[in-house]
Amino acid sequence: MRHLPSPTITWGIAAFGFVALLAAGAFAGLLLEGAQDLPAALAGFDSYLLRVARFTLWQALLSTLISVGPALLVARALSSHPSFFGRRALLMLFAVPLALPALVAALGVLALLGRAGLFADAYRWFGGGQWPGIYGLSGILVAHAFFNLPLATRLCLNALDAIPADQWRLASQLGMGTAARWQLIEWPALRSALPGIAALVFMLCLGSFTIVLTLGGGPAATTLEVAIYQSLRFDFDPARALALTTLQLGLTALVLALLFRLGADLAGTANLSVSARRHARPGRLEAAFNTVVVLLAAALVAAPLAAVVAAGLRSDLARLATENTVRDAVATSLVLATLSAGLCVALTLSMVGARHRLAGARRRARPGFLERALDGGASLILVVPPIVIGAGWFILLRRTADVFALAPVMVVAVNAAMAIPFAMRAIRPAHDDAASRHDRLCAQLGIRGIDRWRLIDWPALKRPLATGFAFAMALSLGDLGVIALFGSDAFQTLPYLLLQRMGSYRTADAAGLALILALLCLALMLIAERLGGRRQ
Repeated sequence: MRHLPSPTITWGIAAFGFVALLAAGAFAGLLLEGAQDLPAALAGFDSYLLRVARFTLWQALLSTLISVGPALLVARALSSHPSFFGRRALLMLFAVPLALPALVAALGVLALLGRAGLFADAYRWFGGGQWPGIYGLSGILVAHAFFNLPLATRLCLNALDAIPADQWRLASQLGMGTAARWQLIEWPALRSALPGIAALVFMLCLGSFTIVLTLGGGPAATTLEVAIYQSLRFDFDPARALALTTLQLGLTALVLALLFRLGADLAGTANLSVSARRHARPGRLEAAFNTVVVLLAAALVAAPLAAVVAAGLRSDLARLATENTVRDAVATSLVLATLSAGLCVALTLSMVGARHRLAGARRRARPGFLERALDGGASLILVVPPIVIGAGWFILLRRTADVFALAPVMVVAVNAAMAIPFAMRAIRPAHDDAASRHDRLCAQLGIRGIDRWRLIDWPALKRPLATGFAFAMALSLGDLGVIALFGSDAFQTLPYLLLQRMGSYRTADAAGLALILALLCLALMLIAERLGGRRQ
């Protein structure tokens, strides 16, 4: 008699099926639309599409260069000075962009460098005339550098911290200078990590939607994802959206395949560094150069943050707090983020548990198809950006249902799936460690089901589950990808309302809403990091 799969494996298969269905539904909507009007779909592959694709790749390449290149210098400067006053605070500052919604960061760049920003006032005061603003490619590059330079710095610093202390001790004993230490010790460590870091930053910039939507400034600075949104929301041209989506999927899949090959950190996070003690102290000239590099990097991150706070405090926060529309948007955002985070944690835990059960029951050296599928299920959703999933389901549902009535379901489902790779970083190590310690004893004592969860698993996993929940909630709270397509006046989240206020030139209200959104997301990320730190 053939044994039925255990409930753990069944739940894992169901979770993986949910993620696969979400991606497959988007593909189905696009394919059905293309099959119904194939000539129109093929006509979408025109000069406009090629121009948009060229700009998408160009801005991603430039953003990667201006983020990763300086990050090498900043990481080396921080590694050369493993202990100085404010070092940990600086690394915490570099972690803030990871928690900040892209829409808030874009508003910070505008508050600092926009036509009515702080820099514009100083520019006029010094007799420079009217400041032209930072819309277009320049604004996109500045915002991407704000996000990705700290990320690349932390990843490069991790690579430098992995250098064995014996190498630094030997370099000190041999009296190696700066050039020799770079050539023989630092560069080999960075060179192995650099391709993966660059590929990760390139992929993040390739799929940048909110920043380009906010700072693009017109058709000349439009990426594929923004063009998909415009073709569905404003032009309602599904044929063009299909062509744009097909090309976006191809580019994303190509970059993601390269990312897998290079072994990059798909979740895009990096732990705080605790550099090993170095035995070679930099000279005065090198120390002065390192100081300038670190201060410039800190200014790049701190200035937009300060601009967000300053602009938000100048707004009428008291009026915004009592406005029914704002309170409804905040409540909607919190409810949807809570539901998304709960679904994300449930899906992640199901896939992690099923993969571990299959790995424990495996009798051959190589994992089977199902185990590999569950192992890669976390990153499967990364192949399809949120705006592409939203576009596919928008096209699929519009013929049979009211797409705007289904907006809450789509927002919860897509945001939950997109947060799985990040939640898995917090949940999987703790789960596998606890299971390896308790599985045999639970089997001998006959503890299973709800009793095992209540007595054994929950005490060991409650902190990493809370970490994953807070992280997923923060990501969902600041997301604009799906709600940009499915949102309406009757269904608004805080990012959607913020975008509306920006579109109607109510900049003071937008600044206040940005500050509220930033504080909510930062609070959740601090909770996630503190819980994760205590677990370690």
